[in-house]
Amino acid sequence: MIDPLPELSTEQSDPRYSQIDRLPTEQIARLMNQADAAVPAAVAVVVPAISAAIDAIAERMASGGRLLYVGAGTSGRLAVLDASECPPTFGTDPELVQGIIAGGPDALTRSVEGAEDDDAAGAAAIANLEVGTFDSVVGVSASGRAPFVLGALGEAARRGALTVGLSCNNDAPLSAAAEHAIEVVVGPEVVTGSTRLKAGTAQKLVLNMISTISMVRLGRTYGNQMIEMSAMNNKLAGRAVRMVSDITGADQDTATQALDAAGGQAKIAVLMIQHGLDPEGARALLESHGERLSDALSS
Repeated sequence: MIDPLPELSTEQSDPRYSQIDRLPTEQIARLMNQADAAVPAAVAVVVPAISAAIDAIAERMASGGRLLYVGAGTSGRLAVLDASECPPTFGTDPELVQGIIAGGPDALTRSVEGAEDDDAAGAAAIANLEVGTFDSVVGVSASGRAPFVLGALGEAARRGALTVGLSCNNDAPLSAAAEHAIEVVVGPEVVTGSTRLKAGTAQKLVLNMISTISMVRLGRTYGNQMIEMSAMNNKLAGRAVRMVSDITGADQDTATQALDAAGGQAKIAVLMIQHGLDPEGARALLESHGERLSDALSS
């Protein structure tokens, strides 16, 4: 039986937008901008819940666990996007933070919306990754009731993983299934039911917090610098030089030479300059301080 979802705030129609097909483009754009402006305030309400989830995730990741996002449709695409940004930004192994979308990789560019109704497939995705007690699984669903996501979270909980539910409705089934519930209630969309709008923006903001702050907690930044980033193009290589120069006070030629000797690893380059070490000595010092540059610099 088809569930009409009448009680969900994300599915209701807002009368303020009922005539948008008759409005000038600029007026529609202003209405959308006003609607979007309410999203950060809705996220702010649940910052305590977000923070508690992040602390729990970071604790497990520090013990060797992975961070896995699971979603369907827009939520799944946002999950995969956030996970895919971690290796270039924080130098992580691609296996450390992963995004799982209902319908698989094809669903990233072509709608496979029916896949979200398969709870068994969600459970199987978690089983196939051999999720364990050190892992954290974040289920992402605007409605908070996507069967694929609920199936994944149920299997993750059965395996002893940390579970987090991120939704945009109150009292969502996803919240009941998760150890940590995050409900960012953004209300009806400008286009009724199109949760790629405010709900999608809210989910992206929360995912930004989860991945970024977890990496900060794990020592993958130095201050607000992306000290672990991968310098994979000219722009990022230039950023690495400036970063090493700013941290050490060395000129850019010295920073460039140190980075070349360090194989592009900014942490190693910084320690080489600050402590007068060769690359091997800098690596050994960093490893002895749990890869935390601040601790290695103060030694």
